[in-house]
Amino acid sequence: MWAEDDLGPGAPPCLHSYKAPVEGNVYRMYHGTSRENAEKIKVSGFKQSSGGMLGRGVYLSRDLEKASRYPLDLPENKRVVLRVKVNVGRVKKIDKQGHPLQKTWHDHGYDTAWCPPKCGMVSSGLEEDCVWDPKRITVIGEICPKTQGAQGACHNHY
Repeated sequence: MWAEDDLGPGAPPCLHSYKAPVEGNVYRMYHGTSRENAEKIKVSGFKQSSGGMLGRGVYLSRDLEKASRYPLDLPENKRVVLRVKVNVGRVKKIDKQGHPLQKTWHDHGYDTAWCPPKCGMVSSGLEEDCVWDPKRITVIGEICPKTQGAQGACHNHY
């Protein structure tokens, strides 16, 4: 089980995943990864993936449930979710498979691609974002799964 805590005043807003991100705003998002990769990201920053459903970029979600599923091939106790703040820049909504800009949105001047929930792009039906430039993303904390009602050992803020 994964849970977010109250980050208090000054934390970036967590826009509900069904609402379109507003151009140029900063939002709280999540990135699921292995504990090992989380340490590398905290030291060296994010790196673009070489590809994916939306092409190159850093894959994130405003939905903690979505991010907590990744990496899919790791058991939950080996995963961590990085809490990040993201300046989304110009956002392109990609809401169907085969969208004309599905993998080329950045070539058309967009900084972030956004797949709304339940649009048919993602089998889970959960929201997903792809940010082209890793410099738009800052790690602000991490969340580990809660086990038997205990707080995750890596529940840190930066």
